[in-house]
Amino acid sequence: MATTETTSAAAVAKPPTKARKRKASAGPKPPWWLWVCVVAIVIFCLAPFYWLVNISLKTGPDLSGSSLVPPSPTLANYKSIFKDDDFVHALGNSAIVSLTTTFLALVVGSFCAYALARLKFPAKFLLLGLVLAITTFPPIAIATPIFKLWTDLGFFNTLYGLIIPYLTFALPLAIYILVSFFKEIPKDLEEAALVDGATHFQAFRKVVVPLAAPGLATAGILTFIGAWNEFLLAVTLTSSSKARTVPAAIAFFTGSTEFEEPLGTIAAASVVISVPLILLVLFFQKRIVAGLTAGAVKG
Repeated sequence: MATTETTSAAAVAKPPTKARKRKASAGPKPPWWLWVCVVAIVIFCLAPFYWLVNISLKTGPDLSGSSLVPPSPTLANYKSIFKDDDFVHALGNSAIVSLTTTFLALVVGSFCAYALARLKFPAKFLLLGLVLAITTFPPIAIATPIFKLWTDLGFFNTLYGLIIPYLTFALPLAIYILVSFFKEIPKDLEEAALVDGATHFQAFRKVVVPLAAPGLATAGILTFIGAWNEFLLAVTLTSSSKARTVPAAIAFFTGSTEFEEPLGTIAAASVVISVPLILLVLFFQKRIVAGLTAGAVKG
């Protein structure tokens, strides 16, 4: 009798098989209509970009048509834009301005965010609120004053004349993202480094910054995208291809004749400047999500 009870108890206590574990962890199957909604949303989001690619592969009379597939696809528009020295120069200007803006935003923003996350001083949250309030100002509100100031100082139509205004909007975003990340890093790690003989700067550089790498990546990517796509300030603060960035350069595309609309070349140029950003987001999508959701859940 005792043997039977022991066997029964063992059977009851027997751990579930791997198949059962997989079934339990998989959860309920999503309904079919949910997949239909997801597919519809994906198509809705990708349709404008597909139409842009479609137009970029058309030339001549095909541009006036509305066919979903180019009748005679050609890369003539892409060859045309890369033969344009102004467009190639504008690509280099955009790379310099965007990378420099991102670098400065991360360096300055990391110090500011660390101070806001770790130090205790009066009106700290008010200061953070003022930093974030800067992002609520539309670029058009500062375009005219900066144009007048930059003209007087000799910064007009220069690359550094674009970097400084770009930082006005990039820095608050970087600070906001990094503050959330620095708050999630245990302070004990820094204190342990100080006990081991490290200075405060060494503890920040060798302990805090590596742990905040996802936040730095998120802030850097979003800052780079914002600087790369900026149009209003680029048009307002430049007057020639010397310092004009890609979005502004595309606005000055002209056709081969006076009355020709350069629709194909504009579409091709838009595809060229969009592809790097798409690849960047796809490659770092996990870090972007981690950075945007940092501090959202407290456990």
